[in-house]
Amino acid sequence: MRIHSKQEQDVMILTPMEKNIDASIQDEFKAALVEAIDEGHKKIILDLSHVKFLDSSGLGVMVAMVKKLSGSGALAFCGIQEQVGQVFSLTRLDRVFNIYPNKNVALDALVAKGPATEGAV
Repeated sequence: MRIHSKQEQDVMILTPMEKNIDASIQDEFKAALVEAIDEGHKKIILDLSHVKFLDSSGLGVMVAMVKKLSGSGALAFCGIQEQVGQVFSLTRLDRVFNIYPNKNVALDALVAKGPATEGAV
């Protein structure tokens, strides 16, 4: 699985370059996100602008990462394509996830949260 990573200020931006996030790459996807968190990144933007399809296994990884960062960081989403947005809507995760229209808005929102320390975000 190819994931482009870029740090801007205290935010790590991860951009999966795959069109499909499904069971076939679930383990690699999870490993990449866990690695970013284990490296100390507490504010992460997941830019899904290349992702056209997302199944329940990919969604499960995202839910697990939101939970993992809960209380100590933040995971934001941007670049949501229509079909992926429908999955978020059908599962009502669009009400739980921090979803922004683009990377710049997501970055501004996470930077505004201040330092990512235990319990601060």
